[in-house]
Formats: sequence, C-alpha cells, structure tokens
Amino acid sequence: MSSASGDAARPRTPATNDETTTTDKPADPAARPPRGGMFGSLRVRNYRLFFMGSMVSNTGTWMQRVAQDWLVLQITNSSTAVGITTALQFLPMLLFGLYGGVIADRCNKRMLLLITQASMGLVGAGLAVVTLAGQVHVWHVYLAATLLGLITVLDNPARQTFVSEMVGQGAIRNAVSLNAANFQTARMIGPAVAGIVMGAAGAGWAMAVNAISFVGPLTGLLLMHSRDLQPGPKASRGKGQLREGMSYVRQHPELIWPIVLVGFIGTFGFNFPVILPAFASKVFHTGATQFGLLNTAMAIGSLVGALLAARRRTSRMRMVVFTAVAFGALEALSALSPSYWIFFAVLIVVGALGLSTNTMSNQTVQIGADPAMRGRVMGLYMLVFAGGTPIGSPIIGWVTETWGARVGLAVCGLISLLAAATIGMILARVAGLRLKVQLGNGGRIVALVPREGAERSDRVAAAF
Repeated sequence: MSSASGDAARPRTPATNDETTTTDKPADPAARPPRGGMFGSLRVRNYRLFFMGSMVSNTGTWMQRVAQDWLVLQITNSSTAVGITTALQFLPMLLFGLYGGVIADRCNKRMLLLITQASMGLVGAGLAVVTLAGQVHVWHVYLAATLLGLITVLDNPARQTFVSEMVGQGAIRNAVSLNAANFQTARMIGPAVAGIVMGAAGAGWAMAVNAISFVGPLTGLLLMHSRDLQPGPKASRGKGQLREGMSYVRQHPELIWPIVLVGFIGTFGFNFPVILPAFASKVFHTGATQFGLLNTAMAIGSLVGALLAARRRTSRMRMVVFTAVAFGALEALSALSPSYWIFFAVLIVVGALGLSTNTMSNQTVQIGADPAMRGRVMGLYMLVFAGGTPIGSPIIGWVTETWGARVGLAVCGLISLLAAATIGMILARVAGLRLKVQLGNGGRIVALVPREGAERSDRVAAAF
C-alpha cells in the first residue's frame, strides 16, 4: 500500500511487471518521450494504435447517443424519458466513480481496458439486436444506459491513467490534449453519420455500427508492444485504499483545487445541452438545423482548444485559472448576443476556452499525482467533472425556464467566473504570491510576486 504522505508525490521508478514489460530487450525508440509539436505523441507506436482505435469507437459512441435519444423519443414521445436515460448513464459515476479509481490502481490497465471495451461492445450489440428485431421497449434502453454507466466507472480512470504508460511522464500533456481532440472530432463526425444511417436504415443500424466500432480499440490494444509500456506501481489489495486516496488529494492543494475548479465548471459552466435548445427556439426563433449548427460551433471550438493545448509544452496552474476566468466571462457575455450569427461565432471561442480549461486541468492533475495514486485521483477527477451534470442541469434548466435562456446562460458563466477567480486567489495565497500592478515608464506591468513574510507551499508555488 502506498503512502499518502508528501513523499508519495515524488516520482518513482516504474515497477517491473511480467505481464507488461521485459527487461532483457531494449525499449523501442518509439517508446521514448516524443519530440515536441502538436502531434508529438503520435510518434509512439502504442499510443498511435490507441488513438486510431479511440477515433473509431468515439465516432460510434456519438452515433449511439444520437440514435438512443431518438429511439427513446419515438417510443415514449417524452423528453423526460430522454433525460432519465442520460441520468441513468451518469448516475453510476456519481455513486461508484471513486471505487473505479481504486480498481484501476490495482489492475493491469491494458487488460482492464480490453474487458471494458469488449463489454461496451456487447451492450451496444444487445440493444441493436432487440431494436432491429422490432422488440425494443424503453426499459431495454434504460438497462443498456445503466450498464454502460457501470462499465464507464472502470473504463474512465483506466483510460485516463493508461496514457502515461504508453507515452511516459514527459508526454502526458500532449497525449491528454490529443485525446480531447480525438473526442471532439468524433463529436463532429458521429452525429452526422448517425443522421445519415438513421435516415436510410433506422436507429437500430446506427447502434449496430457503434457495436462494431469497438473492434477498433480492441484491435489497437491487442497489437500494442507490451515491452514498450511503462507501467507504474500497482496498489496492493487492502482496506482503506479509497480513504487513503481522498486523504492524499486533501494533502496536496495543487491537486484538489484544479479538481474543485473542474467541478464547478462541469456542474454549471457546461450546461449547453440545456441552454442551446432554448436559445435556438425561444431567443432566435430558429429550427432544428440552426440548433444543430450551434452544437457544431461548440464542437469546432472544443477541437481548436484541444489542438492548442497539445502545442503547449507546459501548463502552469495560473494559465488554467486565467483560461477558466476567460471562459466564464465570455460565456456570461455571450448571453447578450444580439443575433444568431454573433452568438454562433462567440460559441466557437467559448468552446475553445472551455475545452482548454478542462484539458489543462486534466494534465495538471495527472502529472502532479503519484503514479501509485493516479487511478484514485483521476477517479475523483472524473466523478467531480461528470458527476456534477445530474446536479447542475436541473438547476440551470429551472433558471432557464423561469427567467429565460439569456439569464440561464449568464448564470452559468458568472458561477464559473466567480469560482475560477476565487480558486485563483486561494492558490496564489497558498503559493505565497500577490498580484502587483505597476504603472511605469514602459507602460503597465502586471505580475505575481512573493508576499513578504508569507508562509507558502513550495509544491503549489512551483506549479503556479
């Protein structure tokens, strides 16, 4: 069992594992930390296989989401039923997300991903079969959503922490950013393909394509060279590991505050599925096509944000805070957009800032966490980020329905802005820094400088 003390945060030599490493062969050059550049991690063969497989399955997953919601609406003619389906898929993460991180720390992550990806494919295939057979009922969709949510509890922390095993500690930032770009690209492609397939053959065939898409990641995982992976130490089985992980995060402010920031933004700032339909129909009085374009604007901006984050060699916490402040401020201001196309253009920038905040926070937490604790830390990260959706969405939905879409969006942005500014001040104080504004000869100078006589955390000061 690893220690939760400050010593646990220091880098450790990866443990040798018979299943994943060989010590009598030199590592493939491709497994070394890649050179810089936006797509540097793709030079690593194992990560390249993972990336391509993920692109296929992510596209299928977005097809499944569109087909699933459409199918529920056809069966029940109820938007509430669609909301229940979404809630059932997120609820397991809210309830069991931390336990998923504990299991990820104990297991061979590659093997765990093989199991979770195969299980997701089987669930998708089962739903496709009953749909194509004309025997589908809404409880089938509810059951499939719940099963997928339970599998995701294990898949998310394993997927997040497996990145460092493929590319090494030095390339985590780039690989995390490319994962986000991968997901956002699929977000643009998947719904469009789903629309074509559903229009031509029905929702069942879109679900069938999703089930087949899991062949991509399974093939990639099986083709990887085990000797080139860099596994971290596994946590031994024992009592109190969940409590140990929580204690570890509490003792490291450079981890807990980025997680808190992502929690606020995930719970309140990312409520666009609630806000955008109201803007399209009630503010700008447009139809389904224009509503779809607003989602496309968000996806384009998110992709741009992920690619820009991939170019960065470093991402200090002050940059995370600054980007989060900019995201909240612009989101609030976008509520005042006087026309549809101005709103469309602003959403691209909002999407880029939001995705950059999330990606850089993910990078900061993964790099700052001890490898033996990384699964539990990322389990908490995903719990806070995704688990807040069932909480924030009803609140923002009520605000939007009561006072209108503009007020709802402004509230989302202002809460994000306030949270980011407050957390920024807390981190600066913990780091023993203060903001200095000097008007001088060369113009205005704004800088963070040490506070005289202030106690500080060296770890936070180094990261901030």
